[in-house]
Amino acid sequence: MGSAVERTDEHVREYLIYRGFTSTLKHLDSEIKADKEKGFRVDKIIDQLQQFVQNFDLFGLKEYWLYLDRRLFCRLEDVYRSTVNKLRTSLYRYYVVNTIQKGNLEKTQEFFQKQALELQGQAEWRDWFILPFIPAPEQNPAFSPYFSRQWADTFLVSLHNFLSVLFQCMPQPVLLSFDAEVQRTTSLTEENEQLRQLLFALQTESRDQRDGDEMVHHKLPVYVQNMDRLGDTELDLVSSQRAVSTATTPSRNFFSTFLPQGRRTPGKPPQFTTGSSPSQVAVGRKDAPTNPPAKSKEAVQPKEVKLVSCPASTSEPASSQSQQSTNQSTNQSTNQPTNQQTHSRHKRIQDHEKERKELFSKPPSQTPEKKGEAGEVEPLAETSSDAPDSSSSNSRSCGGGAAEGGGLSAEQPFIKLSQEEYGEHHSSIMHCRVDCSGRRVASLDVDGVIKVWSFNPIMQTKATIMSKSPLLSLEWATKPDRLLLLGSGVGTVRLYDTDAKKNLYEMNIDETHPRILSLACSPSGSSFVCSAAALSRSGSGDSVPRLPIPVSGQLLLWDTKTVKQQLQFSLEPDPVAINCTAFNHNGNLLVTGAADGVIRLFDMQRYESAMSWRAHDGEVYSVEFSYDENTVFSIGEDGKFIQWNIHRCGVKQSDQVLPQDATGPFVLSGYSGYKQVQVPRGRLFAFDSEGQHVLTCSSTGGLIYRLTNGEPALESVLSLGGHKAPVVTVDWCSAVDCGTCLTASMDGKIKLSTLLAQKS
Repeated sequence: MGSAVERTDEHVREYLIYRGFTSTLKHLDSEIKADKEKGFRVDKIIDQLQQFVQNFDLFGLKEYWLYLDRRLFCRLEDVYRSTVNKLRTSLYRYYVVNTIQKGNLEKTQEFFQKQALELQGQAEWRDWFILPFIPAPEQNPAFSPYFSRQWADTFLVSLHNFLSVLFQCMPQPVLLSFDAEVQRTTSLTEENEQLRQLLFALQTESRDQRDGDEMVHHKLPVYVQNMDRLGDTELDLVSSQRAVSTATTPSRNFFSTFLPQGRRTPGKPPQFTTGSSPSQVAVGRKDAPTNPPAKSKEAVQPKEVKLVSCPASTSEPASSQSQQSTNQSTNQSTNQPTNQQTHSRHKRIQDHEKERKELFSKPPSQTPEKKGEAGEVEPLAETSSDAPDSSSSNSRSCGGGAAEGGGLSAEQPFIKLSQEEYGEHHSSIMHCRVDCSGRRVASLDVDGVIKVWSFNPIMQTKATIMSKSPLLSLEWATKPDRLLLLGSGVGTVRLYDTDAKKNLYEMNIDETHPRILSLACSPSGSSFVCSAAALSRSGSGDSVPRLPIPVSGQLLLWDTKTVKQQLQFSLEPDPVAINCTAFNHNGNLLVTGAADGVIRLFDMQRYESAMSWRAHDGEVYSVEFSYDENTVFSIGEDGKFIQWNIHRCGVKQSDQVLPQDATGPFVLSGYSGYKQVQVPRGRLFAFDSEGQHVLTCSSTGGLIYRLTNGEPALESVLSLGGHKAPVVTVDWCSAVDCGTCLTASMDGKIKLSTLLAQKS
């Protein structure tokens, strides 16, 4: 609701400027600045209450809560009055506990003096009046729970959730519902466009199929050209059988979809039985989708094979001449066959029809054997020169034509089995990472909300972490994998236990470098690397354009068990902010990408820089080791995806320019010129389990490329899609043949795509 209010305020401002109501606009701006409801932004209301508590402003705290009570809480039903009273009691206790923790006993006594008349009659405050006179209240069993960090976090989360639900249930004015209507209209427009494209595709497919059917029924069957001594009765019988088989037998392309992907070969010729005739071959060549009925004819005499084998592979005029000669021979042979011959031929036709059905009902596992037989026939067909072997030659050539007619497209390396959406975030995602076991995902948004969730067997939220201070980085610990490292914007790193749902440690890194930009845990789990940077020179932020001169930074190594700093790495030539870090598989090497465009490779056994080189014009956003760890891949501010040889300092192995929506900065446009710009923070690319494919960001979803050794360095193979906002970070968790791709976007949506790798 808060975002809708902000956009509506912008619409009102735009309208007032358009109408020239400048004095009204000034009053509107002044009242918005003094708005106690903070534009229905729950996080800002919580911050205001915490500010009163931290400043020991009891009067301001009471006045603000009374305003919320008059404005919001009094409109609730009576059943919710007890909940409001409990929240007010917890807020006052939160204030009292804070005064004692900060050692300000005067404010503690002042609270009980001013609130004595109001609280002395309430049973829940009866024991609290002795609190100022207890020497160590945090150790008293009656008060110790209120001095824990867990109780404070639980209270703030409860208050946050209560206000959020309250704002969602409030009746909205018509003007405020305009934003929801616009989003609904946009969604319907996109859905209509997708349905229109689907309808167009179905119409095209239906038209192509109808054209194919017309071509089959209105064209004289090819096998008639090669028939001799065939009576009218037999011709009607074969034509009727051909029509039935055309309607009931699937085409070659449809049948080929049941074969395993790894066994499909576009040039595989069809097999024929020993008694196959050139008439069967001709059908297989010219009408590949409907060739089975042609096999119902037996072989004709060898002296006629020479005559008809040529028209089967020549142009259309020759076929028309053959058709006339066939009609003449058919008319001449009408009176010759006897009833017994007709009966025997009918029986042979039925036998061949039965063989054709058995051939198409064979399981796919027999396909390689048929392919081997075709390989044995081909050399004989090429060397044959006499009349009897010309049937084999014709069979080979026509089989190739049939295979070409039913050729298969190139194999895709992955099949997208499913795509699910995780929509618990309400703002743009910064980081989204899978843990080492592939069981859990941790995602962080720009509001500082962290969700820990699982996706197997069902998508389920395991823990929610709300931070008072802004969070900038996130990383899973390797051993044990239930621990989560959280880097803040105030110089602290927290070690969070996702199973116990509590903070284990909070480490103060450096006050002069408060922004924790990157975290990387060593594969052994004994230590982690922390990148700390100073505030940007223009003030605070990632929302302003970057200055050409990088800010200073530190790269530190911390011990996970002792929770102490081990050493500080030397960053030459100047101490610069490190944006991204990554270990190799055994933790002996560490690669970093910095704001000055330099990639540095550190030897973790000697704790010193092994080599460094200027990699990009601008900042380095993301860096990773390759699968064989002989090269390093990086994406920078210049929009390039570069592969570097770590055995030859600064030598490129490949260089590929990516679109801006794959490298950032990412832009989300809204109404009335509203724009949200986000600088890359999370991983911009991730590799599959074999290091042959890479997943990158795009404006509509993840894109998978194949890594090539030539030019271009990347070959697009699959678009995951599914997003309506730009994707800002990706991750790829692989297990056996099924891999899970995570793509997170600026609208707070995370798509989880399950892929099946096709082994060739």
